[in-house]
Amino acid sequence: MSTAAEPEVAGDGRGPSADNGYASAPDDKEYMATLAKGLAVLAAFGEARPTMSLSQAAEAAKLSRAAARRVLRTLVGLGYVAQDGKLFSLAPRILELGFAYLSSQSWIDRAEPLMKELSHDLQESCSAAILQGSEIVYVARMSAPHRIMSTTIAIGTRLPAFHTSLGRIQLGYLAEEELADLLKSWRVEHYTANTIVDRGALGERIRRDHGQGFSIVDEELEKGLRSLAVPIVARSGRCVAALNLSAHSNRTTRNEMRERFLPRLRDVAAQISLALM
Repeated sequence: MSTAAEPEVAGDGRGPSADNGYASAPDDKEYMATLAKGLAVLAAFGEARPTMSLSQAAEAAKLSRAAARRVLRTLVGLGYVAQDGKLFSLAPRILELGFAYLSSQSWIDRAEPLMKELSHDLQESCSAAILQGSEIVYVARMSAPHRIMSTTIAIGTRLPAFHTSLGRIQLGYLAEEELADLLKSWRVEHYTANTIVDRGALGERIRRDHGQGFSIVDEELEKGLRSLAVPIVARSGRCVAALNLSAHSNRTTRNEMRERFLPRLRDVAAQISLALM
């Protein structure tokens, strides 16, 4: 997939990782392990794995071949997965699940025209994303007339939350214990020379961004990509999503982002928040 309107970088294209707990049963008597296994298989498909054999699906979802076979046969029967000989791939019907979520989020309908106007006025990419674990998921995006990132970002694209402004500003709304757990399980990866790889420093940056109400990530996920994000907050104080503007570092300075972009971005986020309960 890609990296973020945040940086316009690319994720690994796997969708939710197999480590997301889909297939591992928690201490909950109501937990449906079979359903979890089905979701684990669906999540294993992505840009890096558009098609998989039975063995590949079992390995990616961390399931036995027998369990993966039952899951795939069920998904084929339901129309969510297509089979061509020994290979399996997602079927168009899977889009119904994504569209069902988007259609239930009324704020996205309000956000898109506002984002389009903002992107047009500032001539930069504008995106909205939600936080899911240690990743962000793009739910709306207006591209700039010029390309910023090395890959294309689309709705559904996932990027590491710790290294995107869209992710950091939302991580700051988590309880300290939850944030600490995510940082502890975070897989350190050097994307660029600017990537923060110290857990303590990263936690401090998240807390600082939360305190100031915005986050700027400067060439940490992709060289040349600078992004600014603000939270979209409901009246209850709950952070629902985040909104960002991203630009090439050669074209826009950090000061310009604060002085010119930030007021406009906050204004749009405030207008979007009016659609939230």
